[in-house]
Order: sequence, then C-alpha cells, then structure tokens
Amino acid sequence: MGFLNFSFVDIVDILLVAAVIFIIFRWIRGSSAMNIFIAIIIILVVRVIAMALNMKMTSAMLGAILDVGALAIIIIFQPEIRRFLNNIGRTAGNNTVFRRLLRRHQADNLEQDELSGLVSAVEYMGAHKVGALIVIRRRDLLQNIIGTGDLVDARVSERLIENIFFKNSPLHDGAMVIGDHRIIAARCTLPITERLDLPASYGMRHKAAVGLSEQCDADVIVVSEETGNISFVRSSVITRIDTINTLKLKLQDK
Repeated sequence: MGFLNFSFVDIVDILLVAAVIFIIFRWIRGSSAMNIFIAIIIILVVRVIAMALNMKMTSAMLGAILDVGALAIIIIFQPEIRRFLNNIGRTAGNNTVFRRLLRRHQADNLEQDELSGLVSAVEYMGAHKVGALIVIRRRDLLQNIIGTGDLVDARVSERLIENIFFKNSPLHDGAMVIGDHRIIAARCTLPITERLDLPASYGMRHKAAVGLSEQCDADVIVVSEETGNISFVRSSVITRIDTINTLKLKLQDK
C-alpha cells in the first residue's frame, strides 16, 4: 500500500482496537459519558496521524494530554467501567463450568402461590395508582442493596406487599427486595441510571430500576404513582405491561 507497510498482525491489531471501541460505545451509548468518549477517540486519531506524519511536537503534546488525563478518564468513566466489568463477570458466571467452580448462588424462583400473590398485588396497586418498586432477586445476592433498607423477612403475600407500599406506611418509600421465597427487605435504595435516552415520562422509580438492572441480574417491577402504569425491567430494558398475564410470563421467563 505504497509508503504504508501492513502485515497480518497489523490488521488483527486494528480489528481488535475497533472491536474494543465498538464494545465501549455500546455500553456507554445514551449516557453522559458519550461526548467525552468521542472527544478521546478524536484525540487518539489525531495523535496517530501526527505520529504517522512524524509531527513530533504535536504527538508529544497529545501524548502528554492522554497520559495526564488517564486518571481523570478512569474517574469519569467509573460507572461505565464498573458496569462493563460486572457484565463480563456475570456472563462468565452464568456459564455452567464457571458456576460449578465458583459455586454461585442459584437463581431464585417464585412458587406459583407467591407469583400469584405478587402479580395480584401489582395489579391492585396499578389500579389504585399506588407507587411501587419491587426487586426480584436472581443469582446476585444484592447484599449492598438490602443493607440500605429495613429487614422484613416475611412470606411473600399479596396483602403484605400492598400494606408495605401503602402511602402512609413508613416502609413505602424505596424498593422492596424479594428472594429465597421471602420478602427480604423494604425501603431499600437503588442506584440511579445515568442514561439520557429514557423518555421524560419515566420518573425516579424507572431510573432506579434501570440503574439496578445495569449492575446486576435482578428483575424489577415498577408501578407508577402518577399513571398506575406497570413496567418490567430486565437487563436495562423497560417493558410496558398491558395485562397481568404478561407480567406473569415475564417473571416466569428465565
């Protein structure tokens, strides 16, 4: 290719870098870090061009900027880096071999009577516009989330769920965590997503549900206090629930 000498290793190198950039782009798409990431890519491209043209002063200056800004980049992208590494670990942990080696906690599954009680409570709260945020634990134990709330340790029942989220209840503000066939805790605090592409109609409960699902494999049910609409969140994807049977199918789908 004229003055450029490309070997097979160079092609592989370029493809690997492109793959890394694509993966990072997918993870931070829609977040506040997107513009910063684009700026970094532009600086890197300019530096590569400067080095190829033997522009020593320009390449040295851009190199210094990148070296000094390395720590700042890590701090700025800390949520995205944590989410990226967490998803890699979760994907590996879901592998049968890794799960046996690590002896990971098996995914919690609701019994039929527990499932019926949960969806009936959600249906009632939706009809009466009672705001609710319910986390259904899977493989991740969520100890850091449970620790932010009040322990309940009670059987999953329709009436108890409705009473906890009753607006005058001291436990109604925050999220409920269900796991191991029990209501583990209530009034838990969830992380808020930094995504900017969520519709304006979604409130803090939806943002908290997405924020949690970005960091773990839990399912989250959201009942809007303003509209009574029911949403189901899994892997950062929000699904509007039109019928209670749809919610049942979502919870049963592993």
